[in-house]
Amino acid sequence: MENSILLIFLWLLCGAESDEMTVLPGDIYTDLPLPTPKIIRDYAKSPVTDCMVECSAVNVSHVTLSWYKGNSLQSNVSVSDHIRKIFLHLEVEYHDKNTYSCVINNTISKQTQHLNISQICGPCVVIKQSAMPVKEGDDVTLHPDLEEIDQLFWLFQGKLIAELNNKDIQLYNNERFNGRLKLDIETGNLTITNTKKPHNGYYELQINSVPSKCWVFNVTVHAHLPVPVINRDSSQCSSSSERSSESRCSLVCSVLNVSHVTLSWYKGISVLSSISVCDLSISLSLPLEVEYQDNNTYSCVLNNTISNQTTHLDISRLCLEPDGQSQQPVMISGWVVAAVLIVLLVIACVKIWQYKREIRMEASREA
Repeated sequence: MENSILLIFLWLLCGAESDEMTVLPGDIYTDLPLPTPKIIRDYAKSPVTDCMVECSAVNVSHVTLSWYKGNSLQSNVSVSDHIRKIFLHLEVEYHDKNTYSCVINNTISKQTQHLNISQICGPCVVIKQSAMPVKEGDDVTLHPDLEEIDQLFWLFQGKLIAELNNKDIQLYNNERFNGRLKLDIETGNLTITNTKKPHNGYYELQINSVPSKCWVFNVTVHAHLPVPVINRDSSQCSSSSERSSESRCSLVCSVLNVSHVTLSWYKGISVLSSISVCDLSISLSLPLEVEYQDNNTYSCVLNNTISNQTTHLDISRLCLEPDGQSQQPVMISGWVVAAVLIVLLVIACVKIWQYKREIRMEASREA
């Protein structure tokens, strides 16, 4: 009898605990009010031409999350147990005129959030636009100067490369960047290390807001500048002599395979002439004429927005005397002097011989 009473007591105790464990969690989350779904743009999954949006809710259980196009159900997902976050994606076109809504519901209530395509998927409001020149091989950091950081997305040429979501960093290092991206969790600044030519282009920071806000940075990676080379312009020497410009020296300053640069001739600190090239990688040359005896200081300068290379002109080396004329006058004058000396020497010898001959003749007569 006592054993039967003990067994009944244990059964009642275990059954009560079992009911309490299975019912209580459901009661806690089911009794809570349903949160309003949140709709954001998902840049990680957005195609180039369309817009991918995400509808989500947090800390829910025994609910269904659904996308509707008008009154027509497009997709849904349900959960029975408690889940920290439930989400559902929808792909729409930028110019879609249909009405979309995201609905979360359980057996007793529901909450609805309507999708505003023009605000979520439309062009972002540009807060800041900056040009960021950098020398090839150096690091560059893009500073948006954000006041608050919750969720942000960095894009390069329209493709997602980094995102920050509630202190969770995700970097998409493709072959172009190959481990060169660094995202600061405190400031949202993006750094590209050891920059190369393929890193040229537009970087865009976007923040999910209504309307969407963005910061645009145009990064230009400049190659190391070559040193300009100054040479005598032999092609101009003949034409100069034909124009009887024998007192002037023709020069040319040149560089090979450059882009986004300016090549200039300076006289002291004054610009005499210049030529620029933007996108193409080509060779540049710039002529200059100077007097052979010019005592001014000339220099050829190659520069871009972040650096320059300078070569100074040595007139005494390159423009000592006109081509084809420098040695001939000297040689002719030397032969003339030599010839005159020889003639004078011959005349002197003849005079001395005549003088001595006369002395001998006078001596022979006296004898």
